[in-house]
Amino acid sequence: MADADVIIVGAGLAGLVAAAELAEAGKKIIIVDQEPEQSLGGQAFWSFGGLFLVDSPEQRRMRIRDSHDLALEDWMGTAAFDRAEDFWPRKWAEAYVGFAAGEKRSWLIERGLKF
Repeated sequence: MADADVIIVGAGLAGLVAAAELAEAGKKIIIVDQEPEQSLGGQAFWSFGGLFLVDSPEQRRMRIRDSHDLALEDWMGTAAFDRAEDFWPRKWAEAYVGFAAGEKRSWLIERGLKF
């Protein structure tokens, strides 16, 4: 196996974003994942290319009412997070909704995604 500056365990979206950021910084990366290559992307593989964005220009153009608070309320209502061990999953959901309401769209555009 080749030498690397960083080994990333998991080729889900978090691992792939970390790999992209590290590659842009000039680091050599190895990604290991339990799934076969054709399932690259972790759970996002099953989203069929859908993106979770909050109050995007596309949503506003289609008159879809959305906001950070509404998205978080929807997520929390679906996930429940009603157990003590749900503390960190709840924190992750809060952070991800913040990312989706903020810099996520511009981060994707900077990397060539077109809407």
